[in-house]
Amino acid sequence: MVGITQLPSKKGQSAVSPAQPDRVAELLSLFGSPEACAAELLCDRHPAEDVAFTVIEADLTSQDLTYGRLRRDSARFAAALAGIGVAPGDAVAVLMGKSVDLVVALLGIWRRGAVHVPLFTAFGPPAIAMRLEASAAKAVVVDAAQRAKLAPGKDIPGDAPWQVVVAGGEPGEGHLSFDRLLASYRGDEPEGRPVARGGHGTLVQLFTSGTTGAPKGVPIPLRALASFQAYLEYGLDVRPDDVFWNAADPGWAYGLYYAVLGPLAAGTRSLLLHSGFSAPLTWQVIREFGVTNLTAAPTVYRSLRSAPEPAPDGLRLRTASSAGEPLTPEVISWAERTLGVPVRDHYGQTEHGMVIVNGWADAIRSPLRPGSMGRPLPGWSAEVLFEDRDEPAPAGTVGRVAVKVTDSPLMWFSGYAGAPEKTAERFSDDGRWYLTGDAGIRDEDGHFFFSARDDDVIIMAGYRIGPFDVESVLLQHAQVAEAAVVGVPDALRGEVVEAFVVLRPGTVGDDALVTELQQLVKRRYAAHAYPRLIHFTDELPKTPSGKTQHFVLRAQRRRELLDR
Repeated sequence: MVGITQLPSKKGQSAVSPAQPDRVAELLSLFGSPEACAAELLCDRHPAEDVAFTVIEADLTSQDLTYGRLRRDSARFAAALAGIGVAPGDAVAVLMGKSVDLVVALLGIWRRGAVHVPLFTAFGPPAIAMRLEASAAKAVVVDAAQRAKLAPGKDIPGDAPWQVVVAGGEPGEGHLSFDRLLASYRGDEPEGRPVARGGHGTLVQLFTSGTTGAPKGVPIPLRALASFQAYLEYGLDVRPDDVFWNAADPGWAYGLYYAVLGPLAAGTRSLLLHSGFSAPLTWQVIREFGVTNLTAAPTVYRSLRSAPEPAPDGLRLRTASSAGEPLTPEVISWAERTLGVPVRDHYGQTEHGMVIVNGWADAIRSPLRPGSMGRPLPGWSAEVLFEDRDEPAPAGTVGRVAVKVTDSPLMWFSGYAGAPEKTAERFSDDGRWYLTGDAGIRDEDGHFFFSARDDDVIIMAGYRIGPFDVESVLLQHAQVAEAAVVGVPDALRGEVVEAFVVLRPGTVGDDALVTELQQLVKRRYAAHAYPRLIHFTDELPKTPSGKTQHFVLRAQRRRELLDR
């Protein structure tokens, strides 16, 4: 079906039962079985007529992809992969936008028993080459518009060992056509039949964003789907009658886990927008498609808040959620006024998915606490450890946020691919704790509050200052669109606080505004933690997934100080 589709939405009941341990055990039994088969669990067991995805174009036309069509076409692509020499366990990379072809390609890879290697479409050749080589990819499926990034050159070898399959256009010399491969196989080809690799078989190898060092390969087993579906049920409260839209890109963890894999596991319809981000288009999709359950990165909400276009009338949102970076309090109050619901913050990492959340489901929902990222999801246990020993710190103490592996049945990460030394850094010596590398605080009631990445914490004259705390205050100013706070070397205090601020359009960054922002921090956070210098800038350095790169700003200031 092509055209604007008004998806159904009724007031439904939460799919979550209060019997949380039983539900966690049920999901683990389903997805962790030695006989578990990705194609069966993600596609074939769902009714053929049900819609898996509604893919929306920039002009708001849309196409529904049913499980029946997905089963047929993914079987054809699985047979095609077998035909070009891809065996179960081999890696197949995907460099594609959010489209019907993307979903068919992913299901075909998993049906073949192969391993999907996501490539974000904003990557350049160096990042692409690194992931292809590290994963030993046998093939790459690429949109025609992205094909030039795979051309031989400085980063891409002329005798590359991977085969290139081009979707949405002519393949070019030496490459294969995605459309013609699908057309050349039938849905009942023996090679297209699903391969079962069990709950511990690797489904995806996703590389970290590189915010704290070189990207590392994270093998994601099929059993991780238990965790992904539990988050949809408890954290997001996705119900059968919801119009669910996770706006994150599936080239990164949050989009892949919870816009593609989680909905497929649960049999829940998911929206995919086949277009780049813009605030006006985002508003249009929310309204025209009647979105009731929205989740996106904080940058999306901040962009909507800063956009000159007002929110449209007729919004039907029941829930709004955020993940990827800490959610600053002013977004929550804006959302309550504009969206009709608050945005609930959720915390997780590539290595384990969502762990600590302000959950929407009735069974775990509690009143929001400003600045809190919530409490551990069912199936997870977390603590704040002392800085110098692997023991829980008292409530209110800044320490290391850690997952207690022995009490977290949904924990699926066991190590980085081919990197035992990096793996060892993530776990305590006795293996009881997974160390997130984030600093935070836990209150008496078990609510967690993010402070900073361990390497982002500022220590000034013995005081520990979390950049997020200062950034949250700066963002309360009506003229501030974005802010990043870093520690800069200081001969007297060790480090001092400096801020990089992006202003709203039409605002002048002068001395008066600097003083105003400094006083704001003194009044609303702490007198000692105000930024000694404020740098007005047009943009902040970010990863392709939208996370602010504080280390880039720190390095920039260190160079500037050395050059004096």
